[in-house]
Amino acid sequence: MVRSRSGIVLVLCAPSGTGKTTLTQRLLKEFPRFAFSVSYTTRQPREGEQDGREYKFVTEEKFIRLRDEGFFAEWAEVHGNFYGTPLEDTRELLAEGRDVLFDIDVQGAAQLKGSLKQGCYVFILPPSGEELERRLRARGTDPEDTITRRLANARRELQQAHWFNAWIVNDNLDQAYDELRAAYLAATLSPMCRPDLVDELLAEWS
Repeated sequence: MVRSRSGIVLVLCAPSGTGKTTLTQRLLKEFPRFAFSVSYTTRQPREGEQDGREYKFVTEEKFIRLRDEGFFAEWAEVHGNFYGTPLEDTRELLAEGRDVLFDIDVQGAAQLKGSLKQGCYVFILPPSGEELERRLRARGTDPEDTITRRLANARRELQQAHWFNAWIVNDNLDQAYDELRAAYLAATLSPMCRPDLVDELLAEWS
């Protein structure tokens, strides 16, 4: 008998330049079961965006009201605009057995840890500070002040890595992906995903 499980939240955090986007894309390609809740934002829609598809676009007044009512699983202010993930929508996806992937910063991850319980929190680290700086400079797209700011942010983010479930050093991309894949699959085996499984098995024997 195939028994369903509830979904999990997979949260990925990493300093800019660590390779998180590449790892995330590989994971999504292999596991299309991941779902995404549509976030709310106060920024204006860009050309081609539709309300309810890319984002749910709301006024700042409504966003703040929803935030104060505990509507969001996590929220943040970025470049003068607010962004937030609806808590109940995410819970519904998890109840349906869908896994939900979050690619967010450490601040947002900390909020999620408080609002959603069945989560796997993965921090992706660079091999060294020198290698991270080399990767940022190799892009050739950022001015010096941006690189300096990102390196400073990386140090602050690393100081929060201690409460994550898994650390992955992205020195070799294939190895890092294997470790990310393993962390994700291990999380789906948590008893929290199937809290009634043992009782159901015992009931079948009685």
